[in-house]
Amino acid sequence: MTASLGNGFRGSRVVGLGMAVPDRVVTNAELATTLDTSDEWIIERTGIKERRIGGTTRQLAIDAGRAALETAGMDPLDLDSIILSTTTPDRIIPATAGAVQAGLGARCPAFDVNAACSGFVYATILAHAMLIADAERILVIGADTLSRFVDWNDRTTAVLFGDGAGAIAMEATSAEGNALLGWHMGCDGSLEELLYSDLDGYINMEGKEVFRKAVLVMEESCRRSLEKAGLSIEDVDVVIPHQANARIISTACKRLGIDIEKTVQILPWTGNTSSASIPQALTEAQRQGRLKKGSNVLLVGFGAGMTSAGALIRWEL
Repeated sequence: MTASLGNGFRGSRVVGLGMAVPDRVVTNAELATTLDTSDEWIIERTGIKERRIGGTTRQLAIDAGRAALETAGMDPLDLDSIILSTTTPDRIIPATAGAVQAGLGARCPAFDVNAACSGFVYATILAHAMLIADAERILVIGADTLSRFVDWNDRTTAVLFGDGAGAIAMEATSAEGNALLGWHMGCDGSLEELLYSDLDGYINMEGKEVFRKAVLVMEESCRRSLEKAGLSIEDVDVVIPHQANARIISTACKRLGIDIEKTVQILPWTGNTSSASIPQALTEAQRQGRLKKGSNVLLVGFGAGMTSAGALIRWEL
């Protein structure tokens, strides 16, 4: 699915950012004491040096959400909805978003979205559509605690994943002020077996095939988002990719003709935090001063399913 939104009377923009990570740091050196691996091996193949482990999905989401609301100067009671993107809810029933709503002191609808590592971009596009309809303020959170589903004796997955959360606060604006310029969402359910976890099971992954498919769907989502925005690769100022693997990011950028220096990469110290990775990288980019008013920022995610999503945002914060 591909679209360009905001051509009516309303649009949306990002007005706040926040992130949260657990306190415990697990380094490559620590993993090497129990796995047949090394710091050099992990960095060469993934770009990851360490990851944060611990916490619950709800509490990490609450902390990131609160930070985004504070940045936006937004009262939780003024929210029209909370959308939580997660593939690791604290419970099967009910949705973890309800606990996040209560923890923030909000009184609005709240629900989960599960599109794996693409989920945050999915949720952002959904929030945009709701703001175009009649909502005024929406909190979008990506939070995952994948360490609960990792077999720590499996070198292929144990070195990859971490826990964390990131969030954005969004508000309605005029069509002229709309900041979401173009987007794309995709899914190929026939590829489910490449990356999955059964209930109460561990993450299973076909690494080589995930790598190959991820590069292709990243490229497609980027190109389609830009096409619908009427812009080109040269118009992109900053790229915020899903933080899964440094080699996937570099390969996709080469195929797209994007300078790797335009990307924001935090995976060396977070690992792959699934739904949280894009809002975390976005928050860090803002902290570093890399997001300038008027910049064209390209978000792109891919994940189990196989899902993919892209969103081109004109930065207004």
